[in-house]
Amino acid sequence: MIDPLRAAYGIAGAGMEAQSTRLRVVSENLANAQSTGTAPGADPYQRKTVSFRSEFDALLGASRVSVGAIGRDASEFSTDYDPGHPAADANGMVKLPNVNILVEMADMREATRSYEANLQMVKQVRSMSSMMLDLLRSGS
Repeated sequence: MIDPLRAAYGIAGAGMEAQSTRLRVVSENLANAQSTGTAPGADPYQRKTVSFRSEFDALLGASRVSVGAIGRDASEFSTDYDPGHPAADANGMVKLPNVNILVEMADMREATRSYEANLQMVKQVRSMSSMMLDLLRSGS
């Protein structure tokens, strides 16, 4: 028999783990938002993305989220004219990372809120478990 409280813990825990990975990737993108190449004409830091997938967990008897893949954003790099930069090509152009700070901040906010919602679910399940144990104790 599948325990619904254990399933709720497992689902919320998986959600927290997935959003934690997402927050780590967003943090990495923000930290490298100005990281250019080190050689003339070299590519700069390429934005990372996270994709999720739903998988059925037979032990829980429910579907849960997991990180499907951490990929790379294929969008174009912007360029800036800076002939003195070590990564400038023959024309003086430097490729800049394809990281948009506003997009990353929005992703961070969304991931944080999702993490908090899953954490609240864990707290609710813990409270329900405690109330159930209290009822069982008082019934004996």
